[in-house]
Amino acid sequence: MYVEIKKLEGMNTVILTVCREKSLNALNQEVLKDLDQAFNEIGNIEGLRCVILTGSGKKAFVAGADIEFMKDMPQEQARDFSYYGSKIFRKIEAFPVPVIGAVNGYALGGGMELALACDFRLASENAVFGLPELGLGIIPGWGGMQRLMRSIPVGKAKEIVYSSERIDAAKALELGLVNAVVPAEQLLDSAAAIAKRIEKNAPQAVGNAKKAMNEGIDMDIQASLDMETALFPDTFGSDQQVGRMEAFLNKS
Repeated sequence: MYVEIKKLEGMNTVILTVCREKSLNALNQEVLKDLDQAFNEIGNIEGLRCVILTGSGKKAFVAGADIEFMKDMPQEQARDFSYYGSKIFRKIEAFPVPVIGAVNGYALGGGMELALACDFRLASENAVFGLPELGLGIIPGWGGMQRLMRSIPVGKAKEIVYSSERIDAAKALELGLVNAVVPAEQLLDSAAAIAKRIEKNAPQAVGNAKKAMNEGIDMDIQASLDMETALFPDTFGSDQQVGRMEAFLNKS
């Protein structure tokens, strides 16, 4: 397996690690398949509250798609490869619990696209982001351009894509591409600390909030407001809602 699953002790959070270190965790058909299977597997974990996605080793989160694998790919196979990766990344984006990207080094091409499919990202100080596909004669094929334009100013997103610009961790933080930059040795602990805060909140409410924000961003304002209004009463009457509100009032 190219993807390792590890549950954090004392938490309802798992760490998924792409394990192809000798190839800088580059994505080919087998790695994508294992990533797909890993999310299917953890989706069956009862009480799962959060996922942290990272890469093995110190050099790379995921350095990109496997160029050797793609070099002689005919158009029909390229179309299938794009569709398959895009489908998996969409599954990650829509996964019912928050997915935190812990970017430990290179996140280029498909690696940046994978990071963008996460709900948000933390970066180590040595992280490097970029979509270099145009320099290779192709375009990003797994949703990277669409998600990048939704994450940072459109003009800057276009500049990064058109020029194949690489962005270091400090610049990524400045652009809002990542939420924080931390020393490499603190990256997973920092992600776990956020996961622990997420776990303190009501699970159904977290899931509904993710649904509202993920889907609402692509709607017009009235449609998104209507969806939020429809979701608002969904948790009322639940043990989580009643118990937490009673506890809050009893503290007052």
